Amino acid sequence: MKWIDVSKGSLFMLDFMHMMTKLRPFVRTFLKEASEMFEMYIYTMGDRAYALEMAKLLDPQREYFSDRVISRDDGTHRHQKGLDVVLGQESAVLILDDTENAWTKHKDNLILMERYHFFASSCHQFGFSCKSLSELKSDESETDGALATILKVLKQIHNMFFDVLEDNLVDRDVREVLKTIRKETLKGCKIIFSRVFPTKFPADNHHLWRMAENLGATCATELDSSVTHVVSTDGATEKSRWAVKQNKFLVHTGWLEAANYLWQKQPEENFPVNQTKSQ
Repeated sequence: MKWIDVSKGSLFMLDFMHMMTKLRPFVRTFLKEASEMFEMYIYTMGDRAYALEMAKLLDPQREYFSDRVISRDDGTHRHQKGLDVVLGQESAVLILDDTENAWTKHKDNLILMERYHFFASSCHQFGFSCKSLSELKSDESETDGALATILKVLKQIHNMFFDVLEDNLVDRDVREVLKTIRKETLKGCKIIFSRVFPTKFPADNHHLWRMAENLGATCATELDSSVTHVVSTDGATEKSRWAVKQNKFLVHTGWLEAANYLWQKQPEENFPVNQTKSQ
């Protein structure tokens, strides 16, 4: 079996933890440019030893994080992360994390990151049946990957917070800036869902409905000519067939999730719905 190294020297063996880790593509540039706009912290649910080891890999010269490294040993709530251990007002803090449930009290500060599944063990750990990047002998794009995409968003937020808003700096709230920029993502889209929610489930309580509205889309339950997208998992439903007949976009739920991670509307043709009849 031939091993192809796609890590470009970013694979590290942590002997004392008996584990291997991989730095995400673009991380060096991301940290350098983000540090020019923000005071940065590392915050992990791992223990103190793990947190400090990650800090060494990410910031060997201690120029980005200094001593601002928080582990689960420093938290005040079990299995939760909180801003009470971070210096600064909540209205001026942004969070990057791939686990939304860790921040139940601070979701308005959160930019949800797509998980980085380089190792097969990562897919298994989080219950994904996908192939890992190492199995695919591939890696994220330096220019279009998760970190490069989010860096652009951070620059937008920073610019709006400091340069565009006209009110007093003390009264500004980064959470409102975050909402404003997020709502531009699917602005102008009107969405109908088909066979996405369980029967009798209140649609507007479903996380995909709320996700679509947070991205600026309008969600509806009745078909009409103003609908632009039908989001479905089954191309044989009445609404799915209507979308095809009326030349509307018929997309899989992954279209919404991709827009949520990438902060921009994705090409609909990349998220087709199976058109075969349901059994």
